[in-house]
Amino acid sequence: MKPLTNNFGDLTHRAVRLLPDKPAVVAPEATLTYRELEERMNVAGGVFRRLGIEFGDRVALLFPNDYRFVELCFGLMRIGAVPLPLNRKLNAETLSYILADSGAKLLVAHESLLAAARELSWPTRSGPLLVVGKSQGASESKPEGNPFPGGPDPDEVPYEALAAGQEPIAESVTVRDDDLCFLLYTSGSTGRPKGCMLTHGGQWWNAETNRRVLLLEESDVALVSVPLYHKNAMINAVKPCLLLGATLVILPGFDPAEVIAAVETYRVTYTTGVPAMYKMILAHHKQHPGRDLSSLRFLICGSSEVPPELMRELQERYGVDVLEAYGLTEGGPQVLVSPRWGIRRQGAAGLPLPGCDVKVVSTDGAERELGPGEIGELWVRNPGVAIGYWNLPEVTKARFTEDGWLKTGDLARFDEDGYGYIAGRKDDLIIIGGENAYPKEIEDVLIRHPEIDDVCVVAMAHPTKGKAPAAFVVRRPGSSLSEKELQAYFLERGPAYAHPRRVVFLESMPLSGTGKIDKASLSARLEEKG
Repeated sequence: MKPLTNNFGDLTHRAVRLLPDKPAVVAPEATLTYRELEERMNVAGGVFRRLGIEFGDRVALLFPNDYRFVELCFGLMRIGAVPLPLNRKLNAETLSYILADSGAKLLVAHESLLAAARELSWPTRSGPLLVVGKSQGASESKPEGNPFPGGPDPDEVPYEALAAGQEPIAESVTVRDDDLCFLLYTSGSTGRPKGCMLTHGGQWWNAETNRRVLLLEESDVALVSVPLYHKNAMINAVKPCLLLGATLVILPGFDPAEVIAAVETYRVTYTTGVPAMYKMILAHHKQHPGRDLSSLRFLICGSSEVPPELMRELQERYGVDVLEAYGLTEGGPQVLVSPRWGIRRQGAAGLPLPGCDVKVVSTDGAERELGPGEIGELWVRNPGVAIGYWNLPEVTKARFTEDGWLKTGDLARFDEDGYGYIAGRKDDLIIIGGENAYPKEIEDVLIRHPEIDDVCVVAMAHPTKGKAPAAFVVRRPGSSLSEKELQAYFLERGPAYAHPRRVVFLESMPLSGTGKIDKASLSARLEEKG
């Protein structure tokens, strides 16, 4: 599906021409056809131009899940500006750092996050705080010195007040394939957040490749309850669906009851999430059966491996395939995905996307390419790989090679047929008295215990070995499994040097804003306990 322009903001052009009156976005408070969405994107471009935003300027978006996030993102791209989605789970200090580091000119905030937005300050701000959804208390008068309609604070302007009288832009600006399209910051779990520079050409490749790999059709209805600021939602739903002309159903956030109700109401054909979300959906549906979810064709699960028991339950209850996927913001973002048809392997994150090169490289400093079955650092190369980190030339040089490879920092292996298995972060490797232990492999043994619902392994200090594994475990309801019993279970099935020296039982795993297990908080808990 060849794009008509290089500007990724024109993602919806095909659907607007062929399916103008089809629902593009469905949300609890509004439904927009492709014609209406197109108009609103062009109005957004006009609003930002009026505020002095120019080619290459960064504009930050602080939003919950809201359909207006989509129109503002693509409206910015159409004038050559660069949307900067913010993770609303981050604290004010980190968000202010991101705004300052990126040199953002403006911040657009949803009214529900206005209090958080007011806490942020950075030196490159050059306009008012735009507030989406803020209509209460808006004044027709213009306070002295305020060129914008809005409330009594000249630094705070309702976006809708500007959009109401705004002429839409006539056409998008011309861009090159390597021009900056998105600036996405990492979560900063291993240090300061880093701005990943994604290009227009790379985003076209990503959207079209995922559309083909997922075998999407115009009749598909994708449900989004994961955060829109995260790659999971954009890769697996927003971009391929809008390119093709499918329909997006956007929920304000994740709630298992609302997800199940939305699948039935809107005849959703697929959704994307993380294992923790699917566990909650299953648990709720068991307690409240009766909903008709027969419209589902498949499910996508990213961020971490789907436990075998969860995979089986999803397949049996809903009669659908569960596709595992792996990606990273810098890496395409999608790198591996399970095939819709054909062979899927338990534990595999899938096959490389068409046009994506992968290799596994030794971590001993020699950077030797390894063969099938050997674990090493995963390197990837594809048209969607970031062109570097914003304002970090030395880090960029260390992570990106001159011939286009990204050193992901993730450990992986591939089997003889090309299926990739992720073994965790390179930094998570636990060296136990000279022996290498991969947390993922320890978890794979422990999760097979019939009384375990979830497990996460991290490193702990050890008086003689240097480091040793510690396991955080969520038991199934009614289980009285003890630490010694679980250690004995592992010793019967895994290498003795890798057995968890400590087992901590939890009611539930702490999750990050993107639904991943928050390993940093678990490690901190170990340090607190000593």
